[in-house]
Amino acid sequence: MFVREIGIDLGTANVIVYVRGKGIVLTEPSVVALANEDGQTRPRIVAVGEEARLMLGRTPGTITALRPMRDGVIADYVITEYMLRYFIQKVCGRVTFFHPLLMICVPSGVTSVERRAVKDAAIRAGAREAHLIEEPLAAAIGANIPISGPSGNLIIDIGGGTAEIAVISLGGIVVSRSVRAAGNKLDEAIANFVRKRYNLMIGERTAEDVKIQIGSALPMDPELTMEVRGRDLIAGLPRTITIGSNEITEAMDPVLQQIIGAVKGVLEETPPELASDVIDKGMVLSGGGALLRNMDKLLTQVTGVACYVAENPLYCVAKGTGLALEHLDFFRRSLVAVR
Repeated sequence: MFVREIGIDLGTANVIVYVRGKGIVLTEPSVVALANEDGQTRPRIVAVGEEARLMLGRTPGTITALRPMRDGVIADYVITEYMLRYFIQKVCGRVTFFHPLLMICVPSGVTSVERRAVKDAAIRAGAREAHLIEEPLAAAIGANIPISGPSGNLIIDIGGGTAEIAVISLGGIVVSRSVRAAGNKLDEAIANFVRKRYNLMIGERTAEDVKIQIGSALPMDPELTMEVRGRDLIAGLPRTITIGSNEITEAMDPVLQQIIGAVKGVLEETPPELASDVIDKGMVLSGGGALLRNMDKLLTQVTGVACYVAENPLYCVAKGTGLALEHLDFFRRSLVAVR
């Protein structure tokens, strides 16, 4: 049985694949490990996905683990193409004869050059045809928001590289903002905070673990704590510290303020009729960033508009790309044109 229709959430942190009739079939980190061997012009691919993520910050000099996607767009074209081909083949088997039809999401703020890069990478990776859909629209479809009616719906999608905020009505985006401040920037902010306050150098994976285990968008009472291990910048030796969730809230605040600023900006630009719909229905939060403790409460607090976390927020975009592909004729006018 050859798979012919695939929706892909090509994210900065994860690649999530939706197959028509099967649902979500694959969730892997968007990380590729390369071996730089002497005498070879092109590096050899060692691992892709979860296997490569485990190598981040732990590789010898001959191996490099990297993320080919940055801030929601392609940073390394060749590696992204290889990664896409790897995931398509993992889902479909060899695509020599049956080339699948793909639907890939892109951030709403990308340039035409960045869109073209995504489409070209998908075609070269083995797709028969590739359609692009804007991330907030896919997230709204995946969150089961009735977007086809003449009523305003506000969706906030916080991924790894970008936070997308959009008001959707009649199957299209009315007002949107895309900020390159999301999950990865939160990890960076935590690592910088620990380095400045404790003179302790921690890696990208450790910072992410801290965010997941004790991170909160609002101060907590009682406070959560965890032990963090890293390298002491003064002594140069390994050291362990205990850090609290309220310190992590403080560390993440500048990045969260950027997201809040974008949400307020969209609310300010929303036409009055749609604004009244948004107040009635509230805002829907999706993406990995929706899993941060109290994120919905923070947004409710600063905007005065109720905010709800979507069901399975991590998979909303991937599910939306797949559903848009299943109902392609209906959503065709909402798709991104690539010139």
